[in-house]
Amino acid sequence: MAEPLKNLIDATAVQAIAHHVQRAWPGLDAAGFTQQALAGLHGLELKARVMQVAQALVAHLPADVDRACGILEASLGPPGQGDDLAGLRTSADGLAGWPVWPLTEAVALLAAASEPARGLAALQAMTQRLTAEFAIRSFFVQHPATTFRTVAAWVAHPSAHVRRLVSEGSRPRLPWGLRLQALVADPSPTLPWLQQLQDDPSAYVRRSVANHLNDIAKDHPALVADWLATHLPGADTDRTALLRHASRGLVKAGDGAVLAAWGLGATFCGRVALAVSPTALTVGEVLAITLDLQSTACAPQRLAIDYAVHHVKAGGHTTPKVFKGWVVDLAPGERRQLVKRHAMRLVTTRRYHPGAHAVDVRINGQVLAEAGFQLAL
Repeated sequence: MAEPLKNLIDATAVQAIAHHVQRAWPGLDAAGFTQQALAGLHGLELKARVMQVAQALVAHLPADVDRACGILEASLGPPGQGDDLAGLRTSADGLAGWPVWPLTEAVALLAAASEPARGLAALQAMTQRLTAEFAIRSFFVQHPATTFRTVAAWVAHPSAHVRRLVSEGSRPRLPWGLRLQALVADPSPTLPWLQQLQDDPSAYVRRSVANHLNDIAKDHPALVADWLATHLPGADTDRTALLRHASRGLVKAGDGAVLAAWGLGATFCGRVALAVSPTALTVGEVLAITLDLQSTACAPQRLAIDYAVHHVKAGGHTTPKVFKGWVVDLAPGERRQLVKRHAMRLVTTRRYHPGAHAVDVRINGQVLAEAGFQLAL
């Protein structure tokens, strides 16, 4: 079994933080900090652990924000280079990797409300040793003018880690992060940044831009459709891959304008047959989904094929969850069989309920076939 994520912030991480912060500032009460940080830590989940360690840091650092931020900066190890995340590890030279997360949250607690410019400078340093994408969100909420002005200058920063923070830290719906409601409602302030970063030489940065655009698509699909219309024609391989990833949610949702931008908007001309096997299974087993296509067209057809599993909910109704299937170029008159194995495994984000489930297949955004199965716990 994989190690729980919460163990990324454990006693070893706390002791490393104590050692390197005390190295930077001998006045730290390392024993007092460690005792407060570790109290009940074992029973907490990851984000709660991060915040407890951050609060312990704030309690034991000087009250002066500039001095406290300087101490935390001095505890850091060498910055990460390029896209290399694997090398971000705490060493004798200082903190890097996961122990830096509580430091970023300590900066947010210390500076977001009172001295945002000083806090943002500290986060710029820290994000080069892990990421400050969660901590910076407090700055966007509490001091938007200062934060937007500061972050705008980072678009041209030599570190890919800092450039990525421009996009990732301002994502409207960052998973695990504070939702930036102002940017959910109006994402236009970040669009100039995304335009500049979508052709960034770093794949690490470009992936963030794609995820940011996918966030925007959840609330403003027409904006992302327009973005594709503007930026897809003539795009090179890297930008095309970015835009494909950015529009993945809208493709799965069958958005007509987005499908058309990818040459996938036409109605399928042909016959479709869908079968699932077994028709009765239990949680943990695998469902085989078999799709038979028969083209009746006189020209080739490019097809985006996704499938949705309609899960039974606690109240007895069903809701669909769309999964990526295939992109197929079907020749005139061609017949093709496609098979997908879908594991009905337990995941933390879904609770299964017994009963009659359905599977439908969506070709270029249109539901064209459906089959059913019974699920037992």
